[in-house]
Amino acid sequence: MRKKNTELLSDVINQVLKQQHLDRPLNEKRIIDAWPLVLGANIMKYTTELSIRNKVLFVSLSSSVLRHDLFISREEIRKSLNKHVGCEVIADIIFR
Repeated sequence: MRKKNTELLSDVINQVLKQQHLDRPLNEKRIIDAWPLVLGANIMKYTTELSIRNKVLFVSLSSSVLRHDLFISREEIRKSLNKHVGCEVIADIIFR
């Protein structure tokens, strides 16, 4: 039997993360971890560096052709990554 004043553990953890201002770095890490899951292992082979600053995901790629293809579909990629994490973490993607 569940008491009326109980909370889910996940809700309590999320509250603590927000209070300690740790939710943003955690979500940024989740975005970086989601890159190979959302885009696939094949694209990960050409990805040399991922970083996030000021809600912008910076992606360094070793293939200029792939860079151009991903640039064209960057809005869909941004939406997919944010959806995978469950909140709006990145506002833009810059391919280098």
